[in-house]
Amino acid sequence: MTPRRDNFPQPQRRSRRVRLQVTNPDAAGIDVGADAHWVCVPADRAAQPVARFGTCTTDLEAIAVWLQRCGVTTVALESTGVYWIPLYELLEARGFQVLLVDAREVARAPGRPKTDEKDCQWLQRLHSYGLLSPAFRPQDQVVVLRAYLRQRDMLVTYAGQHIQHMQKALEQMNVKLTEVVSDITGVTGMAIIQAIVRGQRDPEALARLRDPRCKESAATIARALYGNWRQEHLFALKQAVALYAFYHEQISACDAAIETHLRTFADKTKGQCLPYRPRRRKREANEPRFDARARLYCVCGVDLTAIEGIDETTALVLLSEIGTDMSRWPSVKHFASWLGLCPQHKITGGKILSRRVRRGASRAKRALRLGARSLHHSKSALGAFFRRIKARHGTPAAITTAAHKLARLVYSLLKHGTAYVAQEMAEYEAKYQQRKLKVLARQARELGYQLVPAAAEAS
Repeated sequence: MTPRRDNFPQPQRRSRRVRLQVTNPDAAGIDVGADAHWVCVPADRAAQPVARFGTCTTDLEAIAVWLQRCGVTTVALESTGVYWIPLYELLEARGFQVLLVDAREVARAPGRPKTDEKDCQWLQRLHSYGLLSPAFRPQDQVVVLRAYLRQRDMLVTYAGQHIQHMQKALEQMNVKLTEVVSDITGVTGMAIIQAIVRGQRDPEALARLRDPRCKESAATIARALYGNWRQEHLFALKQAVALYAFYHEQISACDAAIETHLRTFADKTKGQCLPYRPRRRKREANEPRFDARARLYCVCGVDLTAIEGIDETTALVLLSEIGTDMSRWPSVKHFASWLGLCPQHKITGGKILSRRVRRGASRAKRALRLGARSLHHSKSALGAFFRRIKARHGTPAAITTAAHKLARLVYSLLKHGTAYVAQEMAEYEAKYQQRKLKVLARQARELGYQLVPAAAEAS
């Protein structure tokens, strides 16, 4: 009879408990909320190490005074919505070292409590042991530029919504303007819409407002402008036109504020002039109305728009999101990983389960992906690289791969301050053909064959 397993003496396991060392003895933790902030300081600094404060400006100043009285030098707080911004800016102005911590990073640590009072103690404990890494936040001068650019992006979105409102009102009146002009906010479209708002109803008179560059003839446009002209739809069209014009006035004010703020940055050109480069395409409707390329060259010291796929708008977004100090990332690989443009390998037992990139709503990542999408028809080495990856792995993979290559180029230019040297498409294709021939020759040699050119074989 087989004896029971539990009759055998079990080996005793020695438990090793490693005590964590306190690396930040002057650390505090703050749980940020909409109506209250919970603050925790080290237990030996106050009789009551946990305190509750309000969210008004006087309460934030009281938090700073109490932290200074307790001898706190560094503070950790979660990035909860936008409630952390006033507290972060006030504590940073008072001389504290503030760590803005991603809430997902804190949530991954096991044993986290759920109440606000205990949450601040948990943050203080992790921060005192040095287990928290700060989220990226650029310099204050770049933060101001980022606020202007994000406000401008929001205004562009709102203006685009009113374009849809104009199209809806025209369709309800059965005015087929969208079918005869490519863009109703262009020269021909806006001239006709403003005339309709002023009271003009004659299709022949409206068609004469067409721009000479318009593809459709005046007769075709006049035939599409017969409508029912109901008052409620005309009222909606009038308000949509007014709101569209108002938002574009606000966008112009944003452009002026952005240009003024860009002039406050230090000039890194060292007296060098901006290299002349002809414009690759016509100016879009929502592009900045100032010389953004010259301003960016002064701020960065290099011309980012020389890279294929990066225009003035993309370069402005990148500057406002990452700044010009590339020392925040130890290497270009860290930079690409922070952007979420490199694959995350999930391997188990030697088998690769996934190579997907990290998901995220980074504005810099989105700008690089939009720039990579425009490389499809580019007659350059980057365009040839995009088309080669697309033929092998599809468009989504090509966009991500090309965006990763653009990120590496941007990092190199801002890190070393060197000018971008474009590679010709023919040179890229020749080098790729040489690499491919080298691989084919090696494979043939491994199989016992020899790769011979067709011309040599015929001779």
